[in-house]
Amino acid sequence: MAYVIALDQGTTSCRAIIFDQAGQIVSVAQKEFRQIFPRPGWVEHDPDEIWSTQAGVITEAMERAHIRSKDIAAAGITNQRETAVVWDRSTGRPIGNAIVWQDRRTAAMCDELRQRGLTETIRNKTGLEIDAYFSATKVAWMLKHIDGARQRADAGQLAFGTIDSWLAYRLTDGRLHITDASNAARTMLYDIHAGQWDDELLAVFNIPRAMLPEVRSCSEMYGKIAAPSALEGVPLAGMIGDQQAATMGHVCTEPGLAKNTYGTGCFLLLNTGDAPCESTNRLLSTIAWNRNGVTTYALEGSVFVGGAIVQWLRDGLGIIDRSEDVESLARRAEDSGGVILVPALTGLGAPHWDPHARGLIIGLTRGTTAAHIARAALEGIAFQVADVVEAMQADAGTRLAELRVDGGAACDDLLMQFQSDILQVPVVRPKLLETTALGAAYMAGLATGYWPSVEAIKQNWQIDRVFEPHLSAVEAELRRRAWREAVRRASGWATTESPRDTPG
Repeated sequence: MAYVIALDQGTTSCRAIIFDQAGQIVSVAQKEFRQIFPRPGWVEHDPDEIWSTQAGVITEAMERAHIRSKDIAAAGITNQRETAVVWDRSTGRPIGNAIVWQDRRTAAMCDELRQRGLTETIRNKTGLEIDAYFSATKVAWMLKHIDGARQRADAGQLAFGTIDSWLAYRLTDGRLHITDASNAARTMLYDIHAGQWDDELLAVFNIPRAMLPEVRSCSEMYGKIAAPSALEGVPLAGMIGDQQAATMGHVCTEPGLAKNTYGTGCFLLLNTGDAPCESTNRLLSTIAWNRNGVTTYALEGSVFVGGAIVQWLRDGLGIIDRSEDVESLARRAEDSGGVILVPALTGLGAPHWDPHARGLIIGLTRGTTAAHIARAALEGIAFQVADVVEAMQADAGTRLAELRVDGGAACDDLLMQFQSDILQVPVVRPKLLETTALGAAYMAGLATGYWPSVEAIKQNWQIDRVFEPHLSAVEAELRRRAWREAVRRASGWATTESPRDTPG
């Protein structure tokens, strides 16, 4: 069996990527699916569309490579993590759309939980901040607002899962209702120290335990795939959340190694070894992965709007035709011309955790051009990452030696250079940027013996380019001071009591 296939279910598209033993891509297929915005701040996906899209790209990738199921040693799933799906156990039909990790409809519910004094309880058990980002409040919302959902859940008729669970359920014709430790750790329902669902937290959110999937490790033989027919009989052997998968894809398997993924959002993970690192700077302590009975932990900082700000330049402002055009536009300006763009389109993530912050462009003059705004948008991504790195270094008591990067925006040399400048550390870009899918492939391949050990996969990681700081430390700090002031002005804008929310 010559290959491993990774099913990479992301926020805007589904992909299937086939890898060989050297970690090289043999075939890839990708297809976008609908983004549903029922109200301002609400983001939904159709779970059935996700499944049909994922099944379609699996078949397409196999056909492109002229590969049959007998050639595939294992399949691994990686996924957008906190997005919640609830479905009927008897019919297998979702009771409504999936509520996406970006969705902010439960921000007020989170405010109430904080007012009830639950911040420390939830943080101590889960390593997470109370935020609408995570799955628990999304499930609670569905049980409250979808007709009949509460009664059906209490009767044991409904199943909850993040996208990995939903795909595993569909891939195995409903035989498996499982998740893995890395995804369970993102729900606000899972005790990362005890390694189990927590009854106290289930009571807080009024979620029946019967809804929950069985938690398995990230790398083991779960079962055989039944659908689509292109993968029939292939072992499903890896499941891992997308950011943890990228960490494995970078082979950040030793404590102190860190990666940042520049996708729709930005997600920075630092391997902290076999013990969680308690954050005093509002970062998340989370599970990186669990293999062979051993749990590896990580510190994580999540930036809600990373590459999504480039999509907004394209679709909202219309100043670029394609996302990849942003770098050439930004290079028309020598600098941002004093413009700062705070990309808080869906609030601010770590270390600010401000769901009421909103996007801000400040420093405009008559001389400001589209190029200045494009450059400020890219810099806004890097500034947010720098805020996370600063908090992470303080928590871990160490300074990063380097930052490994991946994701679509990691191709942007201008952004990567500015990231190194503002961090004052080298930014290392590998030759293969598909580290998320590769990490899922590694988990599946390690479970089946396709790769014999972690040491074997370390040989696959190759550097494309290292970006060294060009900006002086003094200038970098001056730029960050201006950024912090802009963040202060963007903070708390969309508070419910504010007259600024009222038209006119």
